[in-house]
Amino acid sequence: MKIWFDTEFIEDGKTIDLISIGAIREDGQEFYTEIYECDRSRASPWVQQNVIPHLHGPVTHRIVTAAALKEFAGEKPEFWAYYADYDWVALCQLFGTMMDLPKGWPMYCRDVKQWCDSLGNPKLPDQHSTEHHALADAKWTKQAWDYLYKVNYDADVAASFPRPR
Repeated sequence: MKIWFDTEFIEDGKTIDLISIGAIREDGQEFYTEIYECDRSRASPWVQQNVIPHLHGPVTHRIVTAAALKEFAGEKPEFWAYYADYDWVALCQLFGTMMDLPKGWPMYCRDVKQWCDSLGNPKLPDQHSTEHHALADAKWTKQAWDYLYKVNYDADVAASFPRPR
């Protein structure tokens, strides 16, 4: 099952403190929560201005979030994010170390931005929803993936037909 996700977090160059996580599956089911243990007092001015105003719950403990995300994702998920590196680390840390990920889960995340670059960096659709809200950003990441899939599929179909002389 493909899952597009996004996180919001506080980072200081040494640690990543998960604020919220949002995800959408290919069947349209959604997941969103904010993390109770997050120390919002450590948020940078940018996070205070661009992320904190969009937080309206629900709020759950990390252990509850991990269990709910595991159930939401299932046994063999394929995770996608946009500029995925910190998001992936933040998600994985819900379970402890990378070695503690649920059985059947990959130790990597696919990156829509890298896929976009590999296709010549076509312009992605504009995001019309709230930016820096994890669920809204996850939905946009799926929209960007859908667009790239269509661009890639259309290019493959066009390449399979002879070119006119």
